[in-house]
Amino acid sequence: MKRLRNSLSAGRNILGISTVISMVLFFLLYSVSSVLSNSLDTQQMAERWSKEKDVAQISCFFSSDAGVSVDSIESFRHTLDTALMEASIVQDSTNAGARLWADAYSAEGKISVKSERATVSADAIGIGGDFFLFHPLQLLYGAYFSGNDYNQDYCILDEDAAWQLFGSNDVAGMMVTIGGTPHVVAGVIHREMGRLSEAAGLDSTVVYVSYSTLDTYGQNYGINHYEIVMPNPVSDYAYNYVKEHIGVPEKQLEVVENSGRFDLLSRFEILAAFGTRPMTGKAIIYPYWENVARGYEDIIALITFLAVLFLMYPTVLLLILFVIYWKHKTWSARTIYLFLRDKWERKMEDVRAKRLRRKAHKDTFDDEEEYI
Repeated sequence: MKRLRNSLSAGRNILGISTVISMVLFFLLYSVSSVLSNSLDTQQMAERWSKEKDVAQISCFFSSDAGVSVDSIESFRHTLDTALMEASIVQDSTNAGARLWADAYSAEGKISVKSERATVSADAIGIGGDFFLFHPLQLLYGAYFSGNDYNQDYCILDEDAAWQLFGSNDVAGMMVTIGGTPHVVAGVIHREMGRLSEAAGLDSTVVYVSYSTLDTYGQNYGINHYEIVMPNPVSDYAYNYVKEHIGVPEKQLEVVENSGRFDLLSRFEILAAFGTRPMTGKAIIYPYWENVARGYEDIIALITFLAVLFLMYPTVLLLILFVIYWKHKTWSARTIYLFLRDKWERKMEDVRAKRLRRKAHKDTFDDEEEYI
């Protein structure tokens, strides 16, 4: 009998310890997934643009034959301004330079950059609009430039390109030649490293130039990416507006709402699409930052799944204990009712007794005053 009691006690201890460990692992994994979901700057533009959570960041990816041009983007911008005005969505900031929305577009290609020391043939990203607002790359030296600038003769080198061209990273303000035209090195950035980034396409020297420079002097593969942060007064307003008005057929278009792509519901949707997620009939080649984001989606979804498994263990255990307790319970709904009624009647009797005592005390006090 003693041995049996010891075995039962050891079993309860093991269940208790395993439950605590399971809960700790759940909170640890869920915390890791939350940290990862907030770690990609390219997906956090909506939060940087407005703390009120009244805007959304939308990204569009185009197939190579979509035929998106600078003119079509300008047409979309004009349509957007008109639509916001008609919807009475106006800028109420006292800042004269405040804007309702910001956008950017980019194209991938190849370009040759020449300095007095060397010539480098590199992957190129031709940018337009506020590209570096959406992509705050790690600057080592210098500053970003805007695709909205009138003067488009700027470039940003990664550190590999800077070393090959100048033998140094501190080269902001130096001149290079692209297609025989002088360009100013606006800044030098650190290129993201690691297995995920390299697999995403960031595995060689990269130079960022204006879209006009890439289109004029380089090998331009066409605009394949457009992104915008804009008002989102009701759920999916921004997403639906961009998808319907960007002017590209659905077969040649992929639209992503970056603002909520890592929330809990989206994670379970990714898990539900396991096995079919890579399948697509669209000829879209994603830029490296979107490939990284999609990799993070898979990783975060997997971590969330593991967290849920660890949460299920104590949940199922508690459910089993409840069922066992329920089967061996010595009470029923009627006994609970009778118990509560008895408690209530006792309480009311105590209240009546207190009232009688107060009344008796008051009568005694009144009699004493009359005697005096």
